[in-house]
Amino acid sequence: MAGKSTPMMEQYLALKAEAGDDCLLFYRMGDFFELFFDDAKVASGILDIALTARGKDSGEPVPMCGVPVHAAEGYLARLIKAGCRVAIAEQVETPEEARERAKREGKPVSKVLVKRDIVRFVTAGTLTEDALLEPRRANVLAAVCEVRGMIGIAHCDISTGRMELEECAPEAMGAALARLGASEVVAPEGWTEAPEQATLRPRTEFASDEGETRLMAIHEVATLDGFGDFSRAMLAAAGGLVGYLDHAGRGTLPFLLPPVISSGEARLAMDAATRSSLEILASQQGERAGSLIAAVDRCVTGAGARQLAEDLSAPLTSRDAIEMRLALVTFFHQDPLLRADLREVMRSVPDLVRALGRIVAGRGSPRDLGQVRDGLAEARRIRDHLAGKPDRPALLEALLPAMAGHGALVDHLQRALVPAPPTTRDQGGFIATGYDAALDELRSISGNARRAIAALEARYKGETGIAALKIKHNGVLGYFIEVPAKHADALMAPDSGFTHRQTMAGAVRFNSLQLHEEATRIGEAGGRALAAEEAHFEDLVATVAAAREAIAATAAALARIDVAAGQAERAAEGDWCRPTVTDEHSLAITGGRHPVVEAALHKAGVRFVPNDCALAESDRLWLIGGPNMGGKSTFLRQNALIVLLAQAGCYVPASSATIGLVDRLFSRVGASDNLARGRSTFMVEMVETAAILAQATERSFVILDEVGRGTSTYDGLALAWAVVEAVHETIRCRCLFATHYHELARLAETCDALSLHHVRAKEWKGELVLLHELSEGAADRSYGLAVAKLAGVPPHVVKRAKSVLDRLEKGRAETGGLAAGLGELPLFAAAMEEVEEGTGDTLRTRLAELDIDALSPREALDVLYQLKNEASQTET
Repeated sequence: MAGKSTPMMEQYLALKAEAGDDCLLFYRMGDFFELFFDDAKVASGILDIALTARGKDSGEPVPMCGVPVHAAEGYLARLIKAGCRVAIAEQVETPEEARERAKREGKPVSKVLVKRDIVRFVTAGTLTEDALLEPRRANVLAAVCEVRGMIGIAHCDISTGRMELEECAPEAMGAALARLGASEVVAPEGWTEAPEQATLRPRTEFASDEGETRLMAIHEVATLDGFGDFSRAMLAAAGGLVGYLDHAGRGTLPFLLPPVISSGEARLAMDAATRSSLEILASQQGERAGSLIAAVDRCVTGAGARQLAEDLSAPLTSRDAIEMRLALVTFFHQDPLLRADLREVMRSVPDLVRALGRIVAGRGSPRDLGQVRDGLAEARRIRDHLAGKPDRPALLEALLPAMAGHGALVDHLQRALVPAPPTTRDQGGFIATGYDAALDELRSISGNARRAIAALEARYKGETGIAALKIKHNGVLGYFIEVPAKHADALMAPDSGFTHRQTMAGAVRFNSLQLHEEATRIGEAGGRALAAEEAHFEDLVATVAAAREAIAATAAALARIDVAAGQAERAAEGDWCRPTVTDEHSLAITGGRHPVVEAALHKAGVRFVPNDCALAESDRLWLIGGPNMGGKSTFLRQNALIVLLAQAGCYVPASSATIGLVDRLFSRVGASDNLARGRSTFMVEMVETAAILAQATERSFVILDEVGRGTSTYDGLALAWAVVEAVHETIRCRCLFATHYHELARLAETCDALSLHHVRAKEWKGELVLLHELSEGAADRSYGLAVAKLAGVPPHVVKRAKSVLDRLEKGRAETGGLAAGLGELPLFAAAMEEVEEGTGDTLRTRLAELDIDALSPREALDVLYQLKNEASQTET
């Protein structure tokens, strides 16, 4: 800014320097938050508000824009969604206090500037306001760091207070963060392995000793041993998390429950690519619609929906824990009347834990206290109802005690609060009549005075004969008498008893002694009443905060019950079955369906075609062929989703399902460019395939679709062949492998646990009919030209493709070559070097004797596999 800065601008620049360049500064000026310089340019573009300028007449104009304070939350939500961080600079003293300060400091009162300070940083992971949060989605903040070769992760949802710590190997960090789906990740400055887009903080905050000290201070304990055996990496991450929360809250920490260890070993592992491919919490377009959770969520509370999302993101691998969840779903599934009554009651349960979070964080309102009251009262009703039911499952027995013990608190809040408390407390009116006799007396005085003012207005009308006379009130003048200008002379007389205050266009305002006395009575009584209500509010907040852990436990119990009842409702609605979970390496699904696709088809009035899947030790790898759009990808995904749902403790869309526990789930279905990281579609495909081959175990379930299709025919076929062999021979896991390479069918001759399957299709009078049914045996062809015709490819292009195909197939029939006449090199040459590395002198001699160029690709593959077997036997 050119020229000398004003005191206001100097104050702004100092606060902006404190906020940092990566943070927008909301600077409070009266009823607006103002933004200046580059902040204004960024915000105006995102918010689509006018960009103006300050100081146009003197020096260089300063870009600026502003948003009303009363509507700030909506604007903040848009900025946070756009990836911005915002610092809130509020006035921390009144103008009167500023003038008094100026007098004490001997400065001119007329030029004093009200003090402002940054009271809070608003970031994606530190939101608590209802308007800024999605009711059915958790808002996770995570901190991650490395200590002695291990990764520590601390994460919490400050809207609910839940905090978990975990440790993993460096290569597992990506999968762990993908499971959390954190809105914001915090990492140490200078760490080369920090996740992309992480918020970087000083390394000193990620000290394990500091983390341990902070946690002990927060929870007022002398040791953390009672909470768990935390590693140094976990404590270092916790230090970074709490340090960031302290920074964001400017010294005021949010609601945090005691930390617990989050064991990654107890969960079904899935990497980020698998989560994206299976569209668990969001579709490929990033929307909830079209995702798994949208198809299965029948929860009636936001807390229940958030718990279900967590269950689907981190399915269990403990058979006992899975069976406990399934038993609770069964309990509600078998009693439709109980389920209906329970869900009706739960619809009225407020978001208890988020209200608690705002209260403990110091951002609560009377309405939040009312929600705690109402939520605990409903929890008591639900508990009493469920406790009277026979044959209660073990999980319900464990949940019921957490929903009791709040009787005194509920009674206290019911006596203290009005039935529907307001969202703000500055106007009072939220403390119930009868709770405080002194407050009731103050309200009576204020009410009597208002009635006296109404009587005074009627009296003045009679005495003056001015029917239009009114007694009004505003924030500047307080109470005043107003008459039309034509009647003003009657009140101007010295002996009239009225004192002139203000002349308006068409009206004149007056005061009187009686009005002043009544206004004083109202003001004094009203001010004292507000102060009394404020004191009661603080007392109630302290009472609720003291019971925060027990209230949070009640909220968690309600959420779990809502999930179970909702899944029972979904099962009844879709005729889903309870899965049987075993420790065997098998998968037996009868009449399996894809829940998302089935829901979409149901809306269109189309029936989904179910299919069976039976994998066992002797038949653990299915090679699936058939036309595009025939249902291969749907079949692969539906079986993965059924496994996921079963291990999350849900019923599944099938006639029957027996699920051998899966430790890791992998999906390589479809791929797209990742240009930001310099990766083509094929590169992405290979990276995902490499991760599967490196991490899958015998207990894993893998679905692979069209591996190798992103490169040339020979390279792709070779890669697909090698991947199938690796899955079959080395990993030995359950796998569904969809492909268009018919040549891979030859693997069934040498891979004893591999079987061939295909999705059925027929051509009828020149039209392709997709049956979406899975049958045994290899596919006869891919029907690519028929699918192209269905897709709307112009007839002349399809006709030309048909002629080219005829020529290729003719050449293939004559020479045995895969693409005879096109000058392609045999597939065998690409793999010879690998074979030679594992052979002895005799086999090298045999290789040298072969006329490789005379072999067709299929013959080369046969020879390759034969030599590999011989090499293996020679080594043995």
